[in-house]
Amino acid sequence: MLVDTDVLIWSLRGHRPAEELLQTLDGFSLSAVSYMELVQGLRSTREFRALRQALRFWPARIIALDADTSSRAVNLVEQHALSDGLRMADALIAATAMGRGESLLTANRKHYAPISGLDLRVFQPGGA
Repeated sequence: MLVDTDVLIWSLRGHRPAEELLQTLDGFSLSAVSYMELVQGLRSTREFRALRQALRFWPARIIALDADTSSRAVNLVEQHALSDGLRMADALIAATAMGRGESLLTANRKHYAPISGLDLRVFQPGGA
């Protein structure tokens, strides 16, 4: 399972349903894009250390971008940027999941729903 940035943020902010969901997984993956988004949102080295500790606790594997992922993401942007507003980061995250044959766990169904062939698992932060 590849976990999207938003679900990780929910968990890191102490949202109990997100924390519990991630704990039920036997480890998971995240795109290097998600990792970079998380790091860019940090405000201190203390938060950075907490992020690194959380990644070890879960345990989470950071998946590097490669040529196949980049090519797949370019195709997704060509297909969905104008019609659906797909942005580069989301295209790279979706392409990572698709290339690895993994489901994508996200709270942002709207960004990913139009992508054919993406196994989408939707996390609902409100529990509904």
